[in-house]
Amino acid sequence: MREAALSLRDALEIDDRLIWDEAITERVLALPVLGEGAGPVSAYWPMRSEADPRPVLEGLHARGLPLCLPAIVGKRMLFRRWAPYEPIVPGGFGTLVPPPDQPEVVPNILIVPLAAFDRRGYRIGYGKGHYDAKLTELGPVVSIGIAYAAQEIAGVPDEVHDRRLDWIVTERETIRCG
Repeated sequence: MREAALSLRDALEIDDRLIWDEAITERVLALPVLGEGAGPVSAYWPMRSEADPRPVLEGLHARGLPLCLPAIVGKRMLFRRWAPYEPIVPGGFGTLVPPPDQPEVVPNILIVPLAAFDRRGYRIGYGKGHYDAKLTELGPVVSIGIAYAAQEIAGVPDEVHDRRLDWIVTERETIRCG
């Protein structure tokens, strides 16, 4: 399922994805959970054909919300402080991360990438389980998946360790899960 989902996402036209990213940005920034005083907020540096959260991060930064990006250190996901236009370095798995000298941050809100999703809020990621483990470790945080509507599938096979997202935002709609 993961391979098929990634192939489908990779096949989406770049021009369409750029337009859809703008619509996703507007929808995410309109979420009530991202109002004044929210944060810190984590997102991800996009790779391959992922929905691009960088405009969302710029909008949240303009609101004064503290931001961070994930980094995998050993086998553990952690989050380091970051703001738009600050330095980033290669972080493995084809992504970019804040430099190791940036302070570690504990986010209250996580914006996560998806290979595929269902309306219940379950997602297919890249298969390492980093986000599920981190959502469990952090406890009550808000999780927001961003994806293109074409990535929706009827049902993601979920297991006991899988964590359901609170929101999924596509270019077409905002889905409140759970």
